[in-house]
Order: sequence, then structure tokens, then C-alpha cells
Amino acid sequence: MPVQITIIGLGQIGASMGLSLAAHKEAILRVGHDKKSAVEQEALKKGAVDRVEHHLLSAVADARLVILSIPVSQVRETLQLIASDLKPGTVVLDTSPVKAEVTKLAKELLPEECYYVGLVPALNPEALHNLQFGLDAARPDLFANSLFLVDTPPGTTEEAMVLAMDFVRLLGAEPLISDMIESDGLMSTAHLLPQLVAASLLNATIDQPGWQETRKMAGRAYAAVTAGLAYQDEIDSLRMSALQNRVNIVRSLDVTIAALKGLRDDIEKGDDDGVADRLESALEGRQRWLRERLTADWKNEARSDALDMPSFSERLFGGMFKKRSPGK
Repeated sequence: MPVQITIIGLGQIGASMGLSLAAHKEAILRVGHDKKSAVEQEALKKGAVDRVEHHLLSAVADARLVILSIPVSQVRETLQLIASDLKPGTVVLDTSPVKAEVTKLAKELLPEECYYVGLVPALNPEALHNLQFGLDAARPDLFANSLFLVDTPPGTTEEAMVLAMDFVRLLGAEPLISDMIESDGLMSTAHLLPQLVAASLLNATIDQPGWQETRKMAGRAYAAVTAGLAYQDEIDSLRMSALQNRVNIVRSLDVTIAALKGLRDDIEKGDDDGVADRLESALEGRQRWLRERLTADWKNEARSDALDMPSFSERLFGGMFKKRSPGK
């Protein structure tokens, strides 16, 4: 009998997970749920799920693994709704970029006999320049040649952690054990800062003096820098993520402001060498980062044996979650 994995939220991440799991349909039943019924039907049509359940409680009732691929602003409400209908031993994973607050919510709202592990996915480097978002951007290889941070709150059982890592490998990615402090620090720079910089550029230009003419000429560079804000599902989620991670975000913003001020001062002084050094360093750094992301050499540094599919099913069906260690 296939193991049921329920995916809540069928945008780019959730639908891509479903598409990746299609290769294991003999062992996994993929159930999908989204707040928008039209998205559910489109995900079903694309083959991202085996069936959809628009009634949220029905969607999780028989699940052994529940994936929350939803905006941060929806996590509390969703956990409140599903908590009483989760089977004992169910593992709940989420993909939100900021973990500290979600970890608190999971500890507060999930039953004692259920388990929470946070996931932070990185994308296949070949998808980095994809201009689509949401379900339209879903692809079965979205996580190939990439890493997932696996955040395990204090008290997480080894079995729940291993199950989360096995799930990541099913998607074609490699797990990297982390904790919410490290994870939130990394994501403040890699995920939230670019979106906040995009918002700042938009606020500094749109409807400012000269914008009526500038808008006619704004092109690829402007679109590329401001595109980060377009991928945010809900602006409330960006606001919440920034405030929940404010210590790290303030530090990242301070470094960014200092870099901008240094460039500004060199330009004001007419320091040709200084401006050249800053721009050349930035360009070289970007090229080096892209090379590293495309080759993904770090993936092989600690690669473990290939996942044995039957063992994954056994972990889900087994009775290893009967006794819970203190905490969540």
C-alpha cells in the first residue's frame, strides 16, 4: 500500500516536489491541497499530484508526511487547522525561509506525538534565471544538483531527522544538517536581502522626480534587480520574515548600506581606481559564485549512499515514533 505524502501549497516548490516524487508512484500516494481550487486542478493536470483534497482536514487525515509549502503568513492558521487531524507519528516539514518563528509555532500547536523538521531548499542552478513563478515555474528537476538545509529543533528524534533527509534525497538533492540560528542567518543574506534591496530600489525610483521619463527607458538591468520582489507569494510574508529575522536582516542591511556608501564616496571623489576595483571585484565574485553553483562541487563532499526506497517506506510505516523524547 503506498505511503501518503500530503503537499499543502502547490506553487513552484510544492508542485515541483510532487513532480519529483512521480518517479516513486508505486510507493507514494501524492495528495495535494491549495487554497485556490483552480491551482489544485492545474497541478493535477500537470501530474504534480495523484489526487487533490480541497478540504484541508481530509487532505492530511491519512498522511504520514505533510509538507507545508506555503507563505509564512499562512503557517499558524494551517497548523492550527490540521493539528487535531494528524495521525500519531506524522512528520510535518515546511519550506519557509525563516525557521525560528515556525519552530515556535510547531512546538506550540503540533500534538506531542507528531514531529516537525524545517527544510530550506536551494534550486537547481539551471532554474536560477527562470522568470516564471508559482505553479508555472514547477519542474521535476527543480532540486537537482542542489542542497536542502535540514533544521532539526532540539528534541527531534533521530528517526524524524533521517526521514526528512531521505525525503530530500528522493527529490534529487542532498541534505545539509543545520539549525534555525544558522539557517536564518544564511537566508537573511541569500533570500531576504535581495528582495528588500529590490523593494528599496523601487521605492527610490518609482514616482520620484524624473520617473515619468525614466520609466520609458528602464530596461533589463532594472527588471533584473527588481525581479526579486516579484517572486514573493505574499508581501505580508516578506514583511513577517524580515521582522522575525530582524537581527540578521539589520546586520545584512548595514553591510549593504556600507558597500553602497563606499561606492558612492568613490564616485563623488572621482576615484577611478576605487570605482573600478569595486565593480571588478563584484563582477568577478558573481562569476565565481555562478560557476560554483553550476558545478555544485560541494554536493559530492559528503554524499551518502543512494536511498533505498523500501527503507523509506518502512520508516513511514514502522512503529519507530511510538516513544517521544522530551521537547519537539
